[in-house]
Amino acid sequence: MIIGGTLSRYFGMRFLTSVLGSFIGVVALAAMIDYVELMRRGADWPNATAWLLAKISMYRVPQLTERIMPFSVLVGAMSCYLSLSRRLELVVARAAGVSAWQFMAPALISALVLGVLATVGYNPMSANLRELSKRMEAELFGGAGGGGIQDAAGFWINQSNSDGQMIMNAARSEKQGVRLTGMTLFRFDTNYRFTERIEAREATLEEGHWLFRDVQRFTLNAPMVEQPTLEIATELTPAQVRNSFSTPETVSFWQLPTYIRSSESSGFATAGYRLQYHKLLAQPFLLAAMVMVAASVSLRFFRFGGVQKMVLSGVGAGFLLYVLSKVTEDLSKAELMHPIAAAWLPVVVGGLTGFVALLYQEDG
Repeated sequence: MIIGGTLSRYFGMRFLTSVLGSFIGVVALAAMIDYVELMRRGADWPNATAWLLAKISMYRVPQLTERIMPFSVLVGAMSCYLSLSRRLELVVARAAGVSAWQFMAPALISALVLGVLATVGYNPMSANLRELSKRMEAELFGGAGGGGIQDAAGFWINQSNSDGQMIMNAARSEKQGVRLTGMTLFRFDTNYRFTERIEAREATLEEGHWLFRDVQRFTLNAPMVEQPTLEIATELTPAQVRNSFSTPETVSFWQLPTYIRSSESSGFATAGYRLQYHKLLAQPFLLAAMVMVAASVSLRFFRFGGVQKMVLSGVGAGFLLYVLSKVTEDLSKAELMHPIAAAWLPVVVGGLTGFVALLYQEDG
């Protein structure tokens, strides 16, 4: 029992070391690429110092690396088992009567624990840091209506009231759409005739109205008018704005149930939020499935040869699982597949594939 416990701790520590090393490498690579991209975009702005852009990049990276965490586990597990095989430690363990299922158990338990920590801890942290990076971007570039670092092509929202219709575009969004910066508004009367264009540094959704700051108003037959603030009535609620301006990936795991309930009560589609919630619930089991896949392609002894083929098989299996997860995700967002099925299908396929392959290799 002592030898078994010692071996289990040893294999578990080797697995954790390999996975953390792989994950740190991915984080460093993602940070470097993101920082270079931010430097390119912010090169024309005198206030965008290298240190400030580095801080923004560091706050953005956790959410980027969260998506590729399963592949860090896959690569780390393959590296761990190939290293153990190369040093003949697996041969010694098998000679001592330890089966592949026994020395794989510590890695499975560690993967489950890492998945739980990633769901309940890392995900909320990455969402909060992403929100903080957006706030820093808004403070740095908020004075420029159309420049700076933008989220894709901006955000659009349409609202109607007794005065007519208003189309809003924001370059950046904070607090899930409650605060917007880099604003451009197009106002129309009740007969859908254009009346004015409004530029504003930022807008905040308050009770019953939007509050715009540093406003410039442009009309067809009058010169431009500047105003420090402008209030425009709205019937939009934070839940409605959140549905238009937020993405499920930017919502913390602990906030997702509230977002789902508020979207349901407002009559909005909740497929994206439900999918993200179940993906986070399934994340520990997905990491365990990655360990199964990695073990199925990396437990072959080095003296038997075929190491390159094993590595390529593992990478190919991970790529196929990624494609499957993207297909099911798109089907779920299009409401062609239930979110629970879309979130858990890659886990089931990956786990069963690794289990069957190991069963065939170890038990004939």
